[in-house]
Amino acid sequence: MSQTTLQEWAAARADELPGSAPEQPFGPDSTVYKVRGKMFLLLSDTTGEPFVTVKATPADASTLREAFDDVIPGYHMNKRHWITLRAGGALEEELVRDLVTESYLLVVETLPRAQRPVDPATFGQQPN
Repeated sequence: MSQTTLQEWAAARADELPGSAPEQPFGPDSTVYKVRGKMFLLLSDTTGEPFVTVKATPADASTLREAFDDVIPGYHMNKRHWITLRAGGALEEELVRDLVTESYLLVVETLPRAQRPVDPATFGQQPN
């Protein structure tokens, strides 16, 4: 995987999520995706190589860091709740897309019900 592919996968998924909007509050080298004003994704290359940072449950964050060399504690974020993905070749598109979606849902869960663009409990499920 090329270094920019990781960010392309993450941005493409974020663009599909209801209420998601990109911003550049830290300058042109970093793009932040927010839902209702709360960040769920950071794309940057401030370290010299492109990376992606997403929110995760502490248990998932720990498991992912143990399973993948390309998953490290969140760059400039709370290390228990955020992970950074690096483009090293072991991360597949489906995993990156799933991690972006999970980060989005974790943030949506914290919003007041009236502000939620989706119901996190049923998002992505097929209707019966």
